[in-house]
Amino acid sequence: MREQVRQASRSSKRHRGARRRTASIAAVLALGVITSAALASSAVSAAAPDKVQQSLDALVHTDGMPAALASVKGRDGRTRTYAAGVADLATHAKVPADGRVRIGSNTKAFTAVVVLQLVGEGKVGLGATVDTYLPGLVRGDGIDGRHITVRQLLQHTSGLPDYADSLDIPGMRHRYVEPRDLLDIALRGKAHFPPGTRWEYSNTNYLLLGLIVQKVTGRPVGEQIDQRVIERIGLRDTYFPAPGDMRVRGPHPHGYFKDPATGALRDFTRMDPSWAWAAGALVSTNSDLDRFYSALLGGRLIPAAQLAQMQTTVPAPLLGRGVRYGLGLVSRPLSCGGVYWGHGGDIPGYRTRGGATADGRAANITVTDEPHDKPTAEHVEKAVDTALCR
Repeated sequence: MREQVRQASRSSKRHRGARRRTASIAAVLALGVITSAALASSAVSAAAPDKVQQSLDALVHTDGMPAALASVKGRDGRTRTYAAGVADLATHAKVPADGRVRIGSNTKAFTAVVVLQLVGEGKVGLGATVDTYLPGLVRGDGIDGRHITVRQLLQHTSGLPDYADSLDIPGMRHRYVEPRDLLDIALRGKAHFPPGTRWEYSNTNYLLLGLIVQKVTGRPVGEQIDQRVIERIGLRDTYFPAPGDMRVRGPHPHGYFKDPATGALRDFTRMDPSWAWAAGALVSTNSDLDRFYSALLGGRLIPAAQLAQMQTTVPAPLLGRGVRYGLGLVSRPLSCGGVYWGHGGDIPGYRTRGGATADGRAANITVTDEPHDKPTAEHVEKAVDTALCR
């Protein structure tokens, strides 16, 4: 009887051991299946084409841009950089990751921030007239600085003619121009409409804002942008070129300009940007622009009251369907809902588009030739939408 019990006990232990071994084998097999599935999923994810990269590749291979660069901060908070094409058509050098570019009229957003900081400090009034700061300077055919306000300059509702329309930029690319000389060019024209009655983009507005900043602070506008914006939020690759500086310093793709006579692309990288001044002279990178617009929307550059003013907009249909212009800040609708806030910039050699959303996404894209047809221009805008909506 005791022997039978011992045999039964040994048999029971063998069965339990077998069950444990079976369970362990099953667990290992299950883990293998899970791991294999995870690896398969990872492989599929890694192999999936990136829509942002596809957009840049199309801008180069289909639309003929020499290079396209992008920086995208996604919903996960991570920033990714992209590039396509070549940095130099002569040498076919590789495009530097997040290379420096001329950002054109994105400069207006920087200038506007400085003006709105001065508004917050009580040194400038949005409703004050140009003559308050630059008495007697702005006079012309239908033009009177006593009837144009700072707000109208910021929002492009002043009616002032655009000095840039009268410039031969390719012919003056190596020549320094004083801001007052540019203003004289603008004042030879006639007012396009009475102040405050319409919206029309004019670089002359930001030329005057630069002069107002200098008059109020007693310092160069480039220095004020550097101290009040660039240094404040730690933009490492953004600078306002010094007089006579025609380079793009640091790693950069070359910028190209299509010769209207021959249709050939000319290397336009070296250029004196003094003609653009407070309206468009800055050099930066796409990732620095992401940081700038994110910091601006996040309240790190101007007080909430001034940010609200900056985001008070009027329709700007010439910039695109649903586009609205604030005080140096542009809102554009997204296909996935909502809007993004930025500005955009064109200057010979480079076009940059992008901005940031209220929930922390940001994207900026640059091509190294200004698009010469509407479809290509729309493809650049679509690339930004793709980056922010993915």
